[in-house]
Amino acid sequence: MRFWPARRMTAALLGMSLVLAGCGSEQNAAPAPAGPCDIVANGTPVSGSGSTSEPRDTSAAPEAATGFRSDMTAVHTTRYAVATANPVATQAACEVLRDGGTAADALVTAQAVLGLVEPQSSGLGGGGFLLYYDAASGSVQAYDGREVAPAAATENYLRWISDTDRTEPKPDTRASGRSIGVPGIVRMLSEVHAEHGKTAWRDLFAPAVTLADDGFDISPRLAAAIADAAPELRLDENAASYFLEQGGTPKTTDTVLTNPAYAKTLGAIAADPESFYTGEIAGNIVAAAADPSGGRTPSLMTVEDLADYTVKTRDPLCTGYRGKEICGMPPPSSGGMAVAATLGMLERFPMNEHKPTEVDLNGGRPTVMGVHLVSEAERLAYADRDRYVADTDFVPLPGGTPNTLLGSDYLAGRAALISQDSTMGTAEPGEFGPPTAPVPPVPEHGTSHISVIDEQGNAASLTTTIESAFGSFHMVDGFLLNNQLTDFSAEPVGPDGVPVANRLEPGKRPRSTMAPTLIFEPHTAGARGALYAVTGSPGGSTIIQFVVKTVVGMLDWGLDPQQAVSMVDFGAANSPKTNVGGEHPVIDPSDNGDHDPLVRGLRALGHDVAIADQSSGLSAIVRDGSGWVGGADPRREGAVMGDVN
Repeated sequence: MRFWPARRMTAALLGMSLVLAGCGSEQNAAPAPAGPCDIVANGTPVSGSGSTSEPRDTSAAPEAATGFRSDMTAVHTTRYAVATANPVATQAACEVLRDGGTAADALVTAQAVLGLVEPQSSGLGGGGFLLYYDAASGSVQAYDGREVAPAAATENYLRWISDTDRTEPKPDTRASGRSIGVPGIVRMLSEVHAEHGKTAWRDLFAPAVTLADDGFDISPRLAAAIADAAPELRLDENAASYFLEQGGTPKTTDTVLTNPAYAKTLGAIAADPESFYTGEIAGNIVAAAADPSGGRTPSLMTVEDLADYTVKTRDPLCTGYRGKEICGMPPPSSGGMAVAATLGMLERFPMNEHKPTEVDLNGGRPTVMGVHLVSEAERLAYADRDRYVADTDFVPLPGGTPNTLLGSDYLAGRAALISQDSTMGTAEPGEFGPPTAPVPPVPEHGTSHISVIDEQGNAASLTTTIESAFGSFHMVDGFLLNNQLTDFSAEPVGPDGVPVANRLEPGKRPRSTMAPTLIFEPHTAGARGALYAVTGSPGGSTIIQFVVKTVVGMLDWGLDPQQAVSMVDFGAANSPKTNVGGEHPVIDPSDNGDHDPLVRGLRALGHDVAIADQSSGLSAIVRDGSGWVGGADPRREGAVMGDVN
């Protein structure tokens, strides 16, 4: 493999996200012809809308929005393609594919590099959900690498320090050790590679080790994230020394970072992945999580918790939409359930009559009715998700199967609740009796997504996360530890006295919204149809909205994957608030959107429209004749690469 020297790599990064500004008549030109796995410029960067001028609350707000690359064009490849949220990670994974590796191999390399160049979003100290398609057998496997609660964690673990000290963990739940779940991503990738890999495991870490030793320039997105989180990063000695200058100021894009500790950790994992769970690294993780420095409440995680971590292989959740088969992640992720439920309701409406207008490279202007119908269906899906979906190893779904919430008759009844004249504001969940009282969902933010298709036709959709940006702010051996346990409901019992499905229990996996997705052509002769598309996104509780708008954009509105990904982010959770991404160039956020026709139209239907800049990180790769065509989210630094044609 070949690697970009630090300075050349930075030039490429800037070419992706910065230097096209002011290039005159060539601003909107398609990317220059490139060889396999080359980093090339795509799109013209524009600044954020300015619609979010208030200081950001990093405990509750998504990762910093970093503008929009206007007029990105789809990337066409012949045999293989990969998309990640960072061009350097995409390039490293692409070269694995170029050299004959499988989608499983490419995932390992992509995650190792992302943990270095995009540490605020994912890494070794987190977890993930993966859908993997094996072309030879036609099978889809759902790998659950979600973090789990330590064995010593009680239902009040996040609420107070102990039964005799009923004060909140310090400095707060997230930044304390109590938020840290047992990481699952390393063991998951190891098992997936053992089943589907071809390239030697050890060789897959070489790109990340080289970058960690030689150094890389901080990207604009990482610099913005560091600036946001600087006060919290100062609480951890290792995080402060890595991300901040000696005086405590955030490191910037002028900084070349080296991470010898990360290189050492990767070397140990490359030699033996079990070292992460049973060796020196495991001991260091437990010690870091229990570190009380800065007054932090320690974790109760043990080395036994790490050694006992188990990857779950689950049945994928596959449903139909517009003649295609949509496969998503089952619980404990709620993403697949909510995407399937939303699409199942939308199938009752002629969505092709509500296409965007003025369609261009950025996806055009969504129509009021198109956004309204999607948002209403999502409200109903979120209502059921909030009430009923959790780790099914602990709390069964109604009827003990996803079919109860996704049945055709049930979804037809839910769709009948949607009015085209006004918004429902807040939806009620379907009535199946207890088990739970709905509670406000807890957002997750520090997340990334990888989409891969290899030369053999295998495909992978991996959403990977450390939860909030920079996780729990605890850093050990060159990587950050997650704060995934804050995805549990802190309150174990709802207002009505009924136990909450997503309450914390020992060994339980917190509910997620991650929605890695594979789309197939219809079954023929009893066999799964050909792979049509791979997609997914980070974005916390709004992941469902991002994935739905992309699927609808491609299947109902005829957009290519780049247009569907670039299109305005829109949708709603189960609240009166409807999101419309104010960062998109087609949206006018001035005067709170009072001059924007989409915003005005939605408000006329009763929607409480929020026009905050969105921070999706979508990617989509779609079959195009005998090849592939892909799109990466213009709101992040990502890129699609392959053997371009």
